[in-house]
Amino acid sequence: MTDEQDLLIDRDDRGVVTLTLNRPEVRNAFSEAMMRGLVQTFEELADDDGVRAVVLTGSGSAFSAGADLTWMSSLVDGSFEDHVENSRGFERMLRAVYDAPMPVLAKVNGHALAGASGLLSCVDIAIGVTGAKFGFTEVKLGLIPAMISAYVQPRIGPANARRYFLTGEVFDTATAVRIGLVHEACEPDDLDATFDRVLGELLMAGPQAQRETKPLITAINASDHPADTEQFRVELISRIRTSDEAQQRMRYFLERKG
Repeated sequence: MTDEQDLLIDRDDRGVVTLTLNRPEVRNAFSEAMMRGLVQTFEELADDDGVRAVVLTGSGSAFSAGADLTWMSSLVDGSFEDHVENSRGFERMLRAVYDAPMPVLAKVNGHALAGASGLLSCVDIAIGVTGAKFGFTEVKLGLIPAMISAYVQPRIGPANARRYFLTGEVFDTATAVRIGLVHEACEPDDLDATFDRVLGELLMAGPQAQRETKPLITAINASDHPADTEQFRVELISRIRTSDEAQQRMRYFLERKG
């Protein structure tokens, strides 16, 4: 964990690493220490093949309120260069989550607003509780969701981005599911069971296959036509089919069916 304990880290015997945003007194608003801790932790885990999944969640009743207002107030009179440095630090956090080679899940235990809604757009799977609030509220402060936009818009689509970026309105979990920000909603008392069910499905899959699937998704998203990625896809599946993991799993499956 970070020296300030703004980020708690736990790893279980399955290889699941849980990162808990730990500033409950300010609804887990992002601090510089928390963001640095997330970047450092994801960098350290990236090359660890024993890590099956990373889970992001919040301490207390909120997932995260986004940027820390006290920290933001210190930037009001900052120079252009100060804001550039701050924005790049925030981008490093988003990119670390988005580019993680292993599956990343969000266990959304409460409100996830502004930059925290942006962070959810960087994970692979998000499960949220009913009663939570979401929103891209930057315009309410005269700001814009510039840094999170590159992650949010592909997630929710340009039509939804036009509405929710421009209004800054807060919306509920049902809406978050409808627009694709969150994958599944459940009652707060059912969060652990619902999350464990999804995580259990994930852990039954081949870890190498999962790590290769993530860049495949990225490549497809960046292409305009299937022909653009044909060679990449042909070589990728051919390499995966001959891997030890795939060979063992296919043989096991065929033997059971036989």
